Amino acid sequence: MESAEQATRQRIAALLRRYWGFDSFRPVQERIILSVMQGRDTLALLPTGGGKSLTYQIPALAGEGLCIVVTPLVALMKDQVDRLRRQGIRALAIHSGLSARQIDIDLDNCVYGDVKFLYLAPERLVSEAFRLRVRRMRIALLAVDEAHCISQWGYDFRPSYLRIAELRELLPGVPVLALTASATPRVAEDIMEKLRFSAPHLLRGDFMRPNLSYSVRRTDDKNEQLLRVIRNVGGSGIVYVRTREGAEQVAAMLHDEGIAAGYYHGGLSHAERVARQDDWISGRTPVMVATNAFGMGIDKADVRYVVHYTMSDSLESYYQEAGRAGRDGGRSYALLLVAPDDRERVARRFEAEYPPLDRVRSIYEKICSFLQIALGDGAGSCHPFNLREFCSREHLYDGTVRSALKILSQNGYMTLIEESVNPARLLFCISRDDLYRLRVVRDDLDHIVRVLLRLYEGVFTDFRPIDEEEIARWSGYTTDKVRELLKRLWQLRVIRYIPANRSPLLCMDEERLPVADLYISPESYRLRRERTRERFERMLAYAAEEEGCRSAFLARHFGEENPPDCGICDICLARKRQGGTDPGTDPERLLLRLLAGGALEPRQIAAAMPLAPEKTAALLDRLRDEGKISVGKEGKVAINR
Repeated sequence: MESAEQATRQRIAALLRRYWGFDSFRPVQERIILSVMQGRDTLALLPTGGGKSLTYQIPALAGEGLCIVVTPLVALMKDQVDRLRRQGIRALAIHSGLSARQIDIDLDNCVYGDVKFLYLAPERLVSEAFRLRVRRMRIALLAVDEAHCISQWGYDFRPSYLRIAELRELLPGVPVLALTASATPRVAEDIMEKLRFSAPHLLRGDFMRPNLSYSVRRTDDKNEQLLRVIRNVGGSGIVYVRTREGAEQVAAMLHDEGIAAGYYHGGLSHAERVARQDDWISGRTPVMVATNAFGMGIDKADVRYVVHYTMSDSLESYYQEAGRAGRDGGRSYALLLVAPDDRERVARRFEAEYPPLDRVRSIYEKICSFLQIALGDGAGSCHPFNLREFCSREHLYDGTVRSALKILSQNGYMTLIEESVNPARLLFCISRDDLYRLRVVRDDLDHIVRVLLRLYEGVFTDFRPIDEEEIARWSGYTTDKVRELLKRLWQLRVIRYIPANRSPLLCMDEERLPVADLYISPESYRLRRERTRERFERMLAYAAEEEGCRSAFLARHFGEENPPDCGICDICLARKRQGGTDPGTDPERLLLRLLAGGALEPRQIAAAMPLAPEKTAALLDRLRDEGKISVGKEGKVAINR
């Protein structure tokens, strides 16, 4: 048994070196990988930046068959696919930016080709094209990213995630690896139940970040405190605000103070967001002021500080966002700014999160009318949805509309998918018989109509996604020429044509119902309201904490028992200055906890330890002499197993 496990360890270590260039796993990564390779259903709780993707990529590469990865984030799946392809690994992503024909081709490749990874959104699990083929795929592992979305008690519940359990019925014997960076013990239990684990099995990473100093500052002047942090800490940082207007205002204030700052929010065009993100990652704009639309999946290790100018909705959100600082192991700072009236602001925000049910029904009706969806129609359809335009036309606050949409989604009526790449769509406005009788005066228009009919079915009954590049290949025209001809057919009222675009999509999960038939469970509404209030209260409790360690407070929230004090948060440092005892900050214990996250260079350790550099060096020498740590070929320090 030991020799077989040792052989497995050697095999996965070789894959890690070959594809990622690392000499060793972080301790919990290896445990998760071995658990998956033993065929066990596994829930992995790994903190932000904890290397979640490796825990399903390595097992898939070590064995035969395909790994299906369910994730709600299109940008992340594209990023992962691009990275895998650069390493010579075949991976595909199914998302709304593909035509129906391309999706069919990709799914067939998963059945007959040598594809190792298939990324798709949870909404795709119920599509007929997927279900017809999934039984014929040789699937070795089902990985569920952002698994907290399946729990109704989590902070980001999405009904589409409940479909994953149905997929398990089609894949008997295939283990599931559920991954999340932010699940409380109650949510973790719910995840395992909803995903129908054969037996509860949870592996938890270390939620303590020895190099990340958490602080809360109560102030009447948030701008002054923010400027002090940016000027004293330096380097790259993120400032989180609540609203789009707030992002623009704070960035303008920093710019007036001579600080190179940009802003980022969901109201910017895709090209603007990409450009601003590139400027920040490259260091041209070191400070990014952003809503929570920024940061998910961003691979930047040297973020020195994350400042929350306004309070997050929950500790789960706060921990994820603050955790984007210091992934390189160097000393970093997570600061929450609290004004005297913030508690009242949070209370008002909480009330706005749950508008009265009559208001929710009214918003549902207005949205359906805005999208021109008739009663009894629309089931399964998706529509580009400009939230800002809708709110402006109906004189509604966008926060209230978002809250109503979340409630409608949780009850299975409609789902807002943020920032989708939407393929071009068309629908013939005249019947097939009328089309054949129509005498098109231009040969090129007649030719493009024939190509459309040859490539796409169902274009007389519903809008169908089309691929303009594919039409160009079959027609012999350029892509620009194809778009010109489609617009001309649109002008002639032969077709209705929606060009490809990037915008949020609103998908109708059910047909449009009369408002009187729209049922939202009062009990479900009440329970979710209570859970949301609990999350707000925990966030407020963290902000009000004055006695205990902030890192330990967060670790306990995520289920760690008796976590040590960090020694570097504002409360621990204040206690040190007052001469109080601090048993949780034993230097050896702190250093070993720091290395538990993976091998580090001595300079990274020195930056993260609350000691003078010479004392840190002496501690490293002692632990090496005692055989507790070693220095690898690349000069990195690691814990000896």
